[in-house]
Amino acid sequence: MTEAPTDSRETPPGGPRAALTALRTEIAKAVVGQDSAVTGLVVALLCGGHVLLEGVPGVAKTLLVRTLSTALALDTKRIQFTPDLMPGDVTGSLVYDARTAEFSFQPGPVFTNLLLADEINRTPPKTQASLLEAMEEHQVTVDGEPRPLPVPFLVAATQNPVEYEGTYPLPEAQLDRFLLKLVLPLPSRDQEFQVLSRHAAGFDPRNLAAAGVRPVAGPADITAARAEIAELTVSPEILAYIVDLCRATRHSPSLSIGVSPRGATALLNTSRAWAWLAGRDYVTPDDVKALALPTLRHRIQLRAEAEMEGVTADSVIQAVLAQTPAPR
Repeated sequence: MTEAPTDSRETPPGGPRAALTALRTEIAKAVVGQDSAVTGLVVALLCGGHVLLEGVPGVAKTLLVRTLSTALALDTKRIQFTPDLMPGDVTGSLVYDARTAEFSFQPGPVFTNLLLADEINRTPPKTQASLLEAMEEHQVTVDGEPRPLPVPFLVAATQNPVEYEGTYPLPEAQLDRFLLKLVLPLPSRDQEFQVLSRHAAGFDPRNLAAAGVRPVAGPADITAARAEIAELTVSPEILAYIVDLCRATRHSPSLSIGVSPRGATALLNTSRAWAWLAGRDYVTPDDVKALALPTLRHRIQLRAEAEMEGVTADSVIQAVLAQTPAPR
């Protein structure tokens, strides 16, 4: 059985919340801006979910994931998805040993804490599907034998919103396995100036230690945080609000597919994690609103005519939020 990584770092006086909140400051040593993406990745870790990162090339998607793994003292591996990548290149495969005349299992890069699946939409559906069991069951089955993955385990997959020629869009079933879809925008002028200033001063994105990035949290903090989040109070009014929001998407004239019950459960979980990070032991309507876009935007499908009129997934969800009464 795969063991969780050891965590020799001492938990700070503020407990797991203080340790995980400190991630924002630590990651800022290497990544300028993208606070929303940082928080989203932390929320996914707290919920045991996975993240789809979308942004044009050069907005620090890969650097963000590498810096997060360093600040969390987690083992991380990267897979560059290409059209010729095979499922066994992801999960691992049985290898024949001529000395023993037996087959032995050679683990693939999926056996890690934080898997960076770079440009996941550039590999065929068969290879994309090789991640489904790992993402949903946190295990890999090879030759009929299930093999558990490390704890925690998170897939951070990236895709570019441009250059669709020669790509394989993720099917709805696999998109639904991602807890959050985070969109990384281009930096503002001031942020871009900070990026250039750092590089002019000698910053090397391949040397995070030189940038001063160090572990400020670890697997023990994530485990402790999950236990505390499980104790959060969620009132029936909040549950009803989440249900109403998700059901409203199913009746939207702009959508052919609305949010499923799995999506409603995901919104509940992310709202609880957000409330916990904010220092509360209960969930408010504002927590639900704050996580609605990243949790739901990839779980709905626009009608072709709505897409031609310029309607977006985000605009539909924002309209649903505006039209659905929130509890007081």
